Amino acid sequence: MRLILLCALLLIAAPLHAAERLNVVASFSILGDFVRNVGGDRINLTTLVGADGDVHVYTPAPADAKRVADARLVIVNGLGLEGWLPRLVQSSGSKATVVVASAGIAPLKLGSAADPHAWQSVPNARIYVTDIANALAAALPAEADFFRTQAKAYLEKLETLDRDVRDAVAKIPPERRKVISTHDAFGYFSAEYGIRFIAPLGVSTETEPSARDIAAIISQIKAQKIPAVFLENISDDRLIRRIAAESGAKVGGTLISDGLTGEKGPAPTYIDMVRHNIKALTSALDH
Repeated sequence: MRLILLCALLLIAAPLHAAERLNVVASFSILGDFVRNVGGDRINLTTLVGADGDVHVYTPAPADAKRVADARLVIVNGLGLEGWLPRLVQSSGSKATVVVASAGIAPLKLGSAADPHAWQSVPNARIYVTDIANALAAALPAEADFFRTQAKAYLEKLETLDRDVRDAVAKIPPERRKVISTHDAFGYFSAEYGIRFIAPLGVSTETEPSARDIAAIISQIKAQKIPAVFLENISDDRLIRRIAAESGAKVGGTLISDGLTGEKGPAPTYIDMVRHNIKALTSALDH
């Protein structure tokens, strides 16, 4: 009889515990990873822009409005990254609290606007995680200690990651700490760790470079003694080989900036992304 009563109590308790889970929406995959590390199994997490998606140009699907409407928290990067999101929140009729995870970070400029890619500095990522932990604790006070414990463990991993990046950069000769990249995404990384990202001359990221563009890039590499090139808008391997052969620069591979990869890719988590990038950079820049 006692066993039957205990089983009945467990069955009653299970749905109650499930009901306490917090519905959280994160705008894109990097934030989703931060939220998952802090929230654990106490939240139901939905990430709008998933793996391999581009948050800059995302077009919300009809199902996204329902996800936002059902959420208690909507966690966004801010700094102008998710231009499509305010309209989505409004149209969904959501009563969710919108949390800006970059709050407290001093923004760099990207042209005349704020540079939204603040996560590329690991110390900034620690601010994101702290902001997220505070928001989760405020929304679900009964689990506040759990969220703070989770955040503490993850922050320690980020501290180790930051130290490893600094150690890796320190091994690169100072005169070699510069690359050409078509990315505008690494300003915070550059400011934090001292690797210069130099924009190539005469190249639009929306078109394939012309022969004149390639010649300008080669001249720029030689003049500025740039050891490595990360040109992701060049899809033709013959052009990449020509740049490397004629300039003497290494072709550094792929840098991941605005979103995580799928599980089978090189960067399914934020920590994987940073380690992938620093490995690519050091491999190209070290002797």
